[in-house]
Amino acid sequence: MITIKDVFEDYRQQINGVYDTNETEAVTLLVVAEVTGLSRASIKAFPEKELVAEQAAQIKNILTELKTGKPIQYIFGVTEFYGLPFKVNHYVLIPRPETEELVEWIIEGERLKVKGERFSVLDIGTGSGCIAISLKKNLSNADVSAIDISEGALQTAKENALLNKVEVNFIHANILNIDPGNGITKYNIIVSNPPYVTLEDKKQMHSNVTDFEPHTALFVPEHDPLVFYRAIANFALKSLMDNGLLYFEINENLGNETVQLLADKGFKNIELRKDMSGRDRMIKAQL
Repeated sequence: MITIKDVFEDYRQQINGVYDTNETEAVTLLVVAEVTGLSRASIKAFPEKELVAEQAAQIKNILTELKTGKPIQYIFGVTEFYGLPFKVNHYVLIPRPETEELVEWIIEGERLKVKGERFSVLDIGTGSGCIAISLKKNLSNADVSAIDISEGALQTAKENALLNKVEVNFIHANILNIDPGNGITKYNIIVSNPPYVTLEDKKQMHSNVTDFEPHTALFVPEHDPLVFYRAIANFALKSLMDNGLLYFEINENLGNETVQLLADKGFKNIELRKDMSGRDRMIKAQL
């Protein structure tokens, strides 16, 4: 019979080339917890516990997929973001912890304002819907809309809104080629985590991102890495209410350039903020 300890040893030997030691440990813990239903504390406390044949087979199948570099979140088809469950698949990026910090920044700002007043939010390039849905879940007085170019992503985002029991207005559109609707809809907040990875950045990235996550949601042309920021800023000039706020997640290497782009377009009170790793990651600007 296979024990929990055997699984950890097997995974350590087989996927060490894909993950570093700490990641291998974390992934193994996640797999064993998911397959057995045991708590992480129990897994660590009882390494000699034997697995039933079905569990052992499932763990072995997951290992085969992990060895290809496929992210664990895609194997399970679900991940957690801002304390909420989200379905993920090859149409959407896996939500990142840094993006949770962006959501937290928006929520913090809104909680300081007048309680109960309705306001509207637009999330551009919503992907799995993680930003839009987390905002709606935590800010009940917000009317939240979200757009994406990918039909597959929007379908996933709609399923995630149902899963988290929130109402979000999803719109199929390409921000690089959009009619702001003659300014009929105006938003208090526009937020976006657009594609910002250059081909130079790609060289530093792990294959489990570049081989499995959707390229349209990740990469930008080397000669114009701010193409989406420019388009969204132009859209925001027409679609934000007076004193409305624009929030971005950004490429850590292009913080000053992104600030300058917004300043050139007339935005004020521009604030560049670092993430938990000390990297330039977020920007807030006011119209």
